[in-house]
Amino acid sequence: MKNTDTIEGIRSILKPLRTSDIAFVPTMGYLHEGHVALIEEARRRGDTVVVSIFVNPLQFGPDEDLESYPRDLEQDLEICRQAGVDVVFHPSEEEMYPEPPELQLGLKSMASILDGIRRPGHFEGVVTVVNKLFNIIRPDFAVFGEKDRQQLMIIKRMVQDFNHEVEVIGVPTEREHDGLAKSSRNVNLSESERTEAPEIHLALVKAEESIKHGKVDAEAIKEDIRTHIESKTSAHVDDLQIYTHPGLDAVQNIEGDAIIFIAVKFERTRLIDNMLVMK
Repeated sequence: MKNTDTIEGIRSILKPLRTSDIAFVPTMGYLHEGHVALIEEARRRGDTVVVSIFVNPLQFGPDEDLESYPRDLEQDLEICRQAGVDVVFHPSEEEMYPEPPELQLGLKSMASILDGIRRPGHFEGVVTVVNKLFNIIRPDFAVFGEKDRQQLMIIKRMVQDFNHEVEVIGVPTEREHDGLAKSSRNVNLSESERTEAPEIHLALVKAEESIKHGKVDAEAIKEDIRTHIESKTSAHVDDLQIYTHPGLDAVQNIEGDAIIFIAVKFERTRLIDNMLVMK
């Protein structure tokens, strides 16, 4: 496995490999089994698998602690090595942004809901760095997890709008044995919070069952979810929305496919999850 921390280095490594398909997994590091599932999907898609490890400062808001985001490069490199990754690109902030960016990509309606409201500028930071990474790596395939479904849908739209020659692949959320979505942020949960956290997914599963059994009132379904989580855990529901799929339009009565988005805030950790309900 090769690894480099420079743009010149990654381009040099990939130049002789461009006659075959390159599959790319962008990450912010602190890798876990969910990332390994993305790498495995990338291996199925491409002849060369590239993973990037970069904690992108542009997607952190002023009230979010960039410095506390977990990092362990040596562990990440070992996980990549064991997963059969061919190349790891782990640039510094100075390498990616030698000067403060003069230009950033902007978003309209797709960032006016959910985390786009709760975290102003977050998705602008995401699409800016992904756009840079696509230009640097020039992959044939790029693999993202469905846990961050709003992000996945925005990146697919960015590829469409900017004519990137890359196919974006979504991979179902990897979960712990008790249903909790795997996330680098889970390490920040206390022991008791970790015991409670699977109730998030359980509440979504119960909501899916209700919808499939004919319950269509979106507000009533959201109230069921909120009541379940706030009665079973010490957390509070930070955001909870139901939108059409794939249009991302708000719904009052669920008549077709829908996505339930949720963010739950424990003392130090905000967890997100979602459920795609196919009618």
